[in-house]
Amino acid sequence: MKIRNIIKRFSIRQLFRLSGLLLQNPWYIIPTLRATKKTMMICDSLYGKTHHNNGKPNAFRHALWNVLICQKTYIHSKSEEKSVVWAQKITDLHEKLAPNKAIAEAMDLHNNRLGRLYFKDLNNATEEETVAFLKEKAMNASLVKDIKGIREFPNDMVYLFDENN
Repeated sequence: MKIRNIIKRFSIRQLFRLSGLLLQNPWYIIPTLRATKKTMMICDSLYGKTHHNNGKPNAFRHALWNVLICQKTYIHSKSEEKSVVWAQKITDLHEKLAPNKAIAEAMDLHNNRLGRLYFKDLNNATEEETVAFLKEKAMNASLVKDIKGIREFPNDMVYLFDENN
């Protein structure tokens, strides 16, 4: 889906929230958009449309999105901490603007957080290395059935159902 189509669905209040965040760091807008586009291209190529469900491909997508936002904004910020804070602000806002059921939102926030943690090891990695690392993490993701289950896997990607069953 094109970014402008997503933005058209926002209310005025949501647009103000997004605009306010983007105006805080305007030099991060283009890198964030590029990271978002790259994430969707990679996920569409690897998983087709299944990454829009709540399985392992979705866990991969959320972690990849955060890693790529961090990597691309790091080029401008020269600070891992600033890049991580920005990625968290942007991806947390995304979850607020495009709400899910509580369990799906908790899963997304969890996998986003892991992506930002992985960034610290992947900051200088190539795209291929990043994708391979995250594919491995996603293959070993843990199936959860409730929010409490997510908390049981603080260092593992999580997903809500197994698409192979």
